[in-house]
Amino acid sequence: MTGLANPKRGIRPRDAASLVLIDGSADEPRILMGRRHSRMKFIPDAFVFPGGKLDQGDIGVRPASGFADATAEAVKRAAASRAKAEALAAAAIRETFEETGLLIARQGDVGEAAGNAWDPFRERGLAPRFDVLDFVARAITPASSPIRFHARFFAANAEAASGELKGSGELEDLGWYTLSEALKLPVIDVTEFVMHEIARRHRGERRARAPLYSYRNDKPVVRG
Repeated sequence: MTGLANPKRGIRPRDAASLVLIDGSADEPRILMGRRHSRMKFIPDAFVFPGGKLDQGDIGVRPASGFADATAEAVKRAAASRAKAEALAAAAIRETFEETGLLIARQGDVGEAAGNAWDPFRERGLAPRFDVLDFVARAITPASSPIRFHARFFAANAEAASGELKGSGELEDLGWYTLSEALKLPVIDVTEFVMHEIARRHRGERRARAPLYSYRNDKPVVRG
């Protein structure tokens, strides 16, 4: 499955973020994925990682812990500023909680700037953890797509997540899939690319910088 095609041009990509939770307790890593509902406008029925668009309420969220140095540098390059990088990380963690019920957080205060979507964290006295995040890749959907995103993909060890896995209804068939199982699922090309990046890292192969997956004349191009 590839990016959506449509003759409509000139749509500005919206910032978005996803989180790949990785269970590395067995020989083959398992990743958390779910299938988008068939009624959704954007890639219906495709399996994806938890995530979604950056909301205004994610900007200025106060984390319980900041990025590790390597992640801070990598995500800053992909987001243009530290504030934007932190907002994207917050969005990935918030969306993961909303879609799966899992929290990547510890005791803290999200602050007054955080929007209402962060109330579940406030009520629990929790704030998102950025120290457990790794930055994997970013991707921009093709210019011909009727819905466009500039997505950043973070990863974290499953041990960093707490709570009970329970879907919100947005993602169906939510569960842990080995990488070999996941690659056989109906996924778009960007998701497949990120899974291959996760597999590379598991083998100990890391790029000098996180790659960008984009399109030129609707054909995939990888940079970085």
